[in-house]
Amino acid sequence: MSSNKLRVGIVGATGMVGQRFISLLADHPWFEVVTVAASERSAGKVYADAVAGRWAMKTAIPEKISKLVVKNASSIKEVADSVDFIFCAVDMKKDEIKALEYEYAKAEVPVISNNSAHRWTEDVPMLLPELNDLHIKIIDAQKKRLGTKNGFIAVKPNCSIQSYVPALHPLLDFGIKEVVVCTYQAISGAGKTFETWPEMIDNVIPYIGGEEEKSEKEPLKVWGKIEGGKIVSAVKPVITAQCIRVPVTDGHMAAAFVKFEKKPGKEEILKRWKEFKGKPQKLDLPSAPKQFIKYFEEDNRPQTKLERDIENGMGIAVGRLREDHAYDYKFVSLSHNTIRGAAGGAVLIAELLKAEGYLRSK
Repeated sequence: MSSNKLRVGIVGATGMVGQRFISLLADHPWFEVVTVAASERSAGKVYADAVAGRWAMKTAIPEKISKLVVKNASSIKEVADSVDFIFCAVDMKKDEIKALEYEYAKAEVPVISNNSAHRWTEDVPMLLPELNDLHIKIIDAQKKRLGTKNGFIAVKPNCSIQSYVPALHPLLDFGIKEVVVCTYQAISGAGKTFETWPEMIDNVIPYIGGEEEKSEKEPLKVWGKIEGGKIVSAVKPVITAQCIRVPVTDGHMAAAFVKFEKKPGKEEILKRWKEFKGKPQKLDLPSAPKQFIKYFEEDNRPQTKLERDIENGMGIAVGRLREDHAYDYKFVSLSHNTIRGAAGGAVLIAELLKAEGYLRSK
């Protein structure tokens, strides 16, 4: 264990997002995975045995992690005593996740959650680090409520909104009134591969449970303001969404239509996208993309297969910006759902929290 690295636990380590955390953190300069935890059926097994036959990453399991004995995610004290903070990506019922994350926070363990259970808890920041880093300040109110010194919960938003909300964000001061968006979402967002979900081959399913409501409401919390110890969601723009599962391994694409109060010129939009930098870029955080939003001039780009891995899967690819006869503009955008939209986004949140003094060694 490197003495200057924070000790990390991954709770829900055997699932697809947990696996992605392990692969992303293999050589992280600030964090080192020392604990893996999962359900009771995996507990007690060596990690390599616990994921035998279902390791879904392209790279091999890091040797050190492969030999770790999986702890029971419900053994709060055992996990808490071994780590400085945890990433949580468990597959449980929402009320069970909510209770579990509270237990870890009250055990003085900061929780960076990939789950949706606490996204609407008023004093839990739902962070897309380039867009709403100021929401970190709500953690002080949360810790006061929980009666903790170090323990708290921070969450990342739904993976679907991270394809198009970053492209809208630099344009907010033009008064975005309405957004219509249709997302085309990869099967890894359901924790699946084509081997485990053969019915998705040569198929499109026009329904993803709960996804449309999240796509319409979560951006408003991201764009909300802290008032009286809670985050109050913005009231506009009005967003309406359709979310569709498509036969793609990784990468969520969005087709967005936007109406403004003050319609900008196309060149101004392109300039805003190119020049936009958030706090992660200004701090040069290890996982931060150098070019957060990259615009493609070609008519047939971005393409999921070609662009999902830009900036190590942490960038947003945008293309096909053009004026529209029903709305002001339309565009297509893309993000990697299990990197930027899940584990990578959570790692970037942790880096931001460390840089701001909210994560530290015990």
